[in-house]
Amino acid sequence: MTIYDYSAKTLMGEEKSLKDYEGKVVLIVNTASKCGFTPQFEGLQELYDEFNGQGLEILGFPCNQFNNQDPGSDEEISDFCQRNYGVSFPMFSKVNVNGDDAHPLFKYLTKEAPGMLTKQIKWNFTKFLVNKNGEVTDRFAPQTKPESIKEDIGKALKS
Repeated sequence: MTIYDYSAKTLMGEEKSLKDYEGKVVLIVNTASKCGFTPQFEGLQELYDEFNGQGLEILGFPCNQFNNQDPGSDEEISDFCQRNYGVSFPMFSKVNVNGDDAHPLFKYLTKEAPGMLTKQIKWNFTKFLVNKNGEVTDRFAPQTKPESIKEDIGKALKS
């Protein structure tokens, strides 16, 4: 299995197959609008601006499972991300990332790249780097700033 076996609903309400990102390096991030790590949207957008033309896609998945830090509607989340951070990378509808009702993509991601002490995602802005074949290659903690994974993204784009 790869990420290409999954689909998700965009913030605009359309079902999108992740197969559409085949052959690209993908950074998948569970996001939140009211989190201490929310300013990472700026760094994620900078990565997207720098590397999108070379084959990087960043996919944001809002999640409200951690202290209700993304309680808004899809429309409110979209407005917030664009107004405050100029987010132009694809954003998807709010999902759960842990538990029985976690989105199947996140069940797959956490199986392929378990965390240090647990497979579960511990907080917002956990990042998963996926290679051009749709395979998870790295998992980064919430406190890992987007700019600090530039080298990993560059290597993935070259391979």
